[in-house]
Formats: sequence, C-alpha cells, structure tokens
Amino acid sequence: MGTITASVMLMRWELLSAVMMFIASTFNVQCRKASRNAMAFVFTGIGIGMSCWFVTGLLGISLSMENLYNFWHITKDVFINVMSQTPPDWPMP
Repeated sequence: MGTITASVMLMRWELLSAVMMFIASTFNVQCRKASRNAMAFVFTGIGIGMSCWFVTGLLGISLSMENLYNFWHITKDVFINVMSQTPPDWPMP
C-alpha cells in the first residue's frame, strides 16, 4: 500500500495531465458530434496543452522564465546566423 501511495504522490502531475487529456478528448468528440465547433476547438487546445505538460513532466523539463529566455535567445541567434548565410538574391516570399 505504501508503494502505491508513494508512486501516486510522485506521479501526481503526470497522472493529472493524463486524466485531463482523456477528459479533453472525450469532450472534444462529444462537441464535434453536437456541431459545437467552437467548444471542440477549446477542448483541442486544452488537450494539446495537457499533452505538452505531460511530456515536459516525463522528461523532467522545468518551464521557468530563465529557460524560456535562454530558448528565445538561442532561437534568435540561430535565425540571425541562418539569415546571414543566405545569398543576397534569395527570393523572399
């Protein structure tokens, strides 16, 4: 019994996100059947958000402002580097 309790306590956020993904999927299907496309879109967004939360929890990634700042900074540097290496007559859409 202690093992089950400990595993539930350690996996509480992952379990919560998995349950929320299931609920969002169920409501999404019900809303699509009832032609409530706006509500289905909302539940799709909730499902995607919960799946991202689930994956970050399993991988041990913590979402902090410092990590988001580092990600944005690296993305900006890579974009500038790639754009500086393009030929000058490169067609822009």
